[in-house]
Amino acid sequence: MKKAIRITSAAMALVLSVATLGTIGSAQRTQSVGEQSKPGTTSDAQVMTATPPPAPATVKAKYEGGVVGYAKSDGTLSFDDTNRRLLFRNKEQKELFSVPYDVIVSAIADTQARRPTAANVAAGAIPYGLGLPMLLFKKKHRYLTLQYRDPDTKSEGVTSFKMENKDTLASVLYTLGQKAGLTQRGDAFIRRADNAPSQVDASGSTTTTTTTTTTTPPQKQPGDAPKAQPQPL
Repeated sequence: MKKAIRITSAAMALVLSVATLGTIGSAQRTQSVGEQSKPGTTSDAQVMTATPPPAPATVKAKYEGGVVGYAKSDGTLSFDDTNRRLLFRNKEQKELFSVPYDVIVSAIADTQARRPTAANVAAGAIPYGLGLPMLLFKKKHRYLTLQYRDPDTKSEGVTSFKMENKDTLASVLYTLGQKAGLTQRGDAFIRRADNAPSQVDASGSTTTTTTTTTTTPPQKQPGDAPKAQPQPL
């Protein structure tokens, strides 16, 4: 009987300990949430929506296709503000092609998860079942995807460039949107139908060009018959 009482007492003590630990953990979680909501603290959502820093004039990028006549290639992307275009050069720094700012319809940051080739090879060399963790491993790749109007073919095209990391992609996307006069919509930049092509001057400010049409009355040519004047009634 005494042994049964001792077992019951130990079980109750264990239950009370678990309940106490749960209460302490809940209080700590509540305090942590409260601290995150205090003024002056920065949450992950606030960091993600912060304005990225300006992109450098040239960044490393891999052209993934989309422009007629050019195969995939490693190289660099450069902001050529003088000629208002996004310029791509290969690894030898030879200019291959460019996309004018004013023909860009939209610019999007795209992320794709792909399994590295090395992981596939290693998983195949390991006995069945042991290579499963390697097959689950995937690396995220960051892409700058542009939709544009091809000035040569008068048709729309889509091209993409792989960036080194998400910070570089965010800076390039934001900088391109500002230079091309695009409007931010969510995580993308688009050209609104009522947007006129913009120009960036030497100081970096953006101005909108408008065209004014004036009508000149026809000039009287020699030999023209004089117009009849209305006679008073």
